[in-house]
Amino acid sequence: MKAALYHRYGPPDVVEITDVEQPVPGNNDVLVKVGAASVNPIDWHFMRGTPRIGRIVFGLLKPKVTRLGVDVAGQVEAVGKAVTQLKPGDEVFGSCRGAFAEYACAPEPALAIKPENVTIEQAASAPVATYTALQGLRDKGKIQPGQRVLINGAAGGVGTVAVQIAKWFGADVTGVCSTRNVEMVRSIGADRVVDYAREDFTKSGRLYDVIFDCVGNRSLSECRRVLTPKGTYIAVAGPNGRWIGPLALWIKVLLLSPFVSQRLVLLAAKRSKEDLGIMRDLLKSGRVKPVIDRRYPLGEVSEAIRYLEKGHAQGKVVITVP
Repeated sequence: MKAALYHRYGPPDVVEITDVEQPVPGNNDVLVKVGAASVNPIDWHFMRGTPRIGRIVFGLLKPKVTRLGVDVAGQVEAVGKAVTQLKPGDEVFGSCRGAFAEYACAPEPALAIKPENVTIEQAASAPVATYTALQGLRDKGKIQPGQRVLINGAAGGVGTVAVQIAKWFGADVTGVCSTRNVEMVRSIGADRVVDYAREDFTKSGRLYDVIFDCVGNRSLSECRRVLTPKGTYIAVAGPNGRWIGPLALWIKVLLLSPFVSQRLVLLAAKRSKEDLGIMRDLLKSGRVKPVIDRRYPLGEVSEAIRYLEKGHAQGKVVITVP
């Protein structure tokens, strides 16, 4: 089968489409014939080996894991002996390792039946973005109806989902994005949209109960200035430094948190069977409709990553597998 592999750190050119053996599912695994996968920042971070401090975990000189892609949707091809909820022929979506391929294996709890009214590409766009937005706003932000919530980076893969989930919780939502994305962010439910080219949200004087920061392009002190005294700042991303990257922001959050009345929290979303069920319901009901910017065939994974890495994608970038 065809799969995207990389054996050294570097730019998107290090990713190659290679013939590899089709994976064999273990007792608790499901083999998925991939229909679509989506690209996430984690893919290009692994590809480049940045921030470099992370190489302590994923390989000092070369990557330990050579396959990319975690968001997947497709059809069940085969199941392990202990799998009870899924069967061959089921259309599923969820998380796996090595989604940029014709076939991929995933543990049964990492997958759910795809709603019939959701396309395979939309389903593949949902997992990482929805886990991040849901766990950030619900668990870290303790979001409540009527609260003022600001999504910084509202036009990105996570931001577009965060806007919709914040509205689902009944919040008054402000989205921050570029000029070309203003109408799109408004169309997915934002009550107010700030064009960062024309207005600085940190100087508006408008206070927010929750700031969900998908970008990390403003300083912590600037964000705290527009946060209510008991408000919550959620760090989803940070500056893309070569050596420690977003860790610089996270260290500031950890050091400052004990000394201020505001809640400053870090977010590291994780896979959850319960939240995957919630995700499925949100997709099925139309409460969350993934925004897809561009589609690339499997043979152009490197170009898809290159585009996402520029930081201007409107929603998700999808890999399609014939």
